[in-house]
Amino acid sequence: MKKEIKITGHRPFPMPNLPWIMEQIWNDILFLHWPVPAEVMEKHIPPQLKLDTYNGTAWIGIVPFWISKMRVRGFPPMPFMNSMNELNVRTYVEYEGRKGVYFFSLDANNPLAVTGARMLYFLPYMDAEMNVTHSEGKVIYESRRKSGNSDRGHFFASYKASSNPYNSEPGTFDAWLTERYCLWVTKGNRVFRGDIHHTKWQLHEASCHIQHNSMASFLPREYFQGQPILHYSPQKHAFFWPLKRVT
Repeated sequence: MKKEIKITGHRPFPMPNLPWIMEQIWNDILFLHWPVPAEVMEKHIPPQLKLDTYNGTAWIGIVPFWISKMRVRGFPPMPFMNSMNELNVRTYVEYEGRKGVYFFSLDANNPLAVTGARMLYFLPYMDAEMNVTHSEGKVIYESRRKSGNSDRGHFFASYKASSNPYNSEPGTFDAWLTERYCLWVTKGNRVFRGDIHHTKWQLHEASCHIQHNSMASFLPREYFQGQPILHYSPQKHAFFWPLKRVT
């Protein structure tokens, strides 16, 4: 058994009894978060889910990273499926007391993975042209969605760690933003949970220069005028379980 699976003391709820079905290694993860009034965010999440807030405020997150060594359990990594870039737009919700992530969009540059995730997880994956490079210690990340308005779904930024690594303390804002171990999806009136496992995040403070960001165009642009809360992590090994219908 992989050593990360055995480390569970940081989780807020137990792992599923079933075997995981997929693993990925996430690289150069940047968390960008902006505050949004709860009454505004509530209009954009399914009515079955309860918005999760921190001191009464909702948060919109944009998370760029790239994936390596992606594989389905029991199979070796496949050359055309083992890596991709991904850019998520998300907020935080709960259902029956279990806190998790709700995704507004997930842009990626692997058409097969996009199609599979749409079918198996009902997630709003989008095809995008994406480029990730490294220069002078910075990650340079650009993503442009292939369909829809050309001024929407475009993200271009450079970022890097700006502190020594640290682990967030339970109950802190850092932990609230990052320590999430399931995702919630709705399809019609049905609610599904997708369980995720990884070790506790080792975070860095980060610096980031955003040249363009139109990823959350459903929200007024005024909410993105201020400097976001930033966290960076160099790498994380993650495991996924199949969706489970809960209602």
